[in-house]
Amino acid sequence: MKRALIVIDVQNEYIDGKLPIGFPSLHVSLPNIMMAMDAAADAHVPIVVIQHVADPSSPIFAKGSHGVQLHETVATKPRDHLVQKSEDSAFDGTDLAEWLTGAGVDTITIVGYMTQNCDEATARDATQRGLAVELLSDATGTLDFANAAGAISAKELHESVLVVLQSGFAAVATTSAWLDALRTGAELPLSNIFASTEPARHLSAHEKLERFESEAKEKLEGAESRIEAEQIEHAGGESIAARLGF
Repeated sequence: MKRALIVIDVQNEYIDGKLPIGFPSLHVSLPNIMMAMDAAADAHVPIVVIQHVADPSSPIFAKGSHGVQLHETVATKPRDHLVQKSEDSAFDGTDLAEWLTGAGVDTITIVGYMTQNCDEATARDATQRGLAVELLSDATGTLDFANAAGAISAKELHESVLVVLQSGFAAVATTSAWLDALRTGAELPLSNIFASTEPARHLSAHEKLERFESEAKEKLEGAESRIEAEQIEHAGGESIAARLGF
C-alpha cells in the first residue's frame, strides 16, 4: 500500500467566509488536518493540496478573493503537489489521477471540506478509478443545509454521508485511528452494502409495517401542507389553522 494525503479545499471561504463549517467544529477539524499533514510529512506520504477556484463573478471561491485563498494552516505547510479545480471531484479536469499514478499511489486519504460535496465526489471518483479510499471523520466537515427539498443540520448531514461512504466507497476513521494505521502500515476496515444493510433485514413484520405507515403518514402530511399552502396563496387568505385561532 502506498498512501497519499489529499487535503481538499481548506480555504478561507470555509473558515471566515460565506460557507462557515459547522460540524465537526473548526476547532476539531483544523487541528486534525494539521496533525494529519504533519504525520504524512514525517512518514514520507505524499501530500496533495486541492484548491477550488471559481469565476471572478462567483459569490463563493471567486478568483482573486479572500475566500478562495488557502487557509494559513494549510498554506504554510509543506506539500508535494497543488491542484486547482473548478468542479466537485478533485479528479475532474485536473492532473490528479496522472500525478498519483506517477507517484505509485494506490490509496488516498481525504481530509478537508465539504463532507457531502467535494469530499464525497472525490471519494466516489477515486473508487471508480480503482483507488482505495480513506476519509477522516474528524478532519472533514460541513454546514447546515436548507432548500425546497427540506432542511438538515450539519451534524446529520456529515454523519449520514460517512455511513454511506463506509458502505463501500471509503474506509471512514478518526484521525487518531488513521495515525495508528499510518505507523503500522495497516489497512483501515471498509464495509459493504450487504453488511451495512443488515439492520433492515432483521426488522419484524410488525416493525416493517410501522415504518411503512410512518413514512406514508409523513408523505401524506407533506402533500396536504403543500396543497393548503397553494390554496392559501391562490386565495390570498390566511390558513385554516390561523382562522381557527391555532
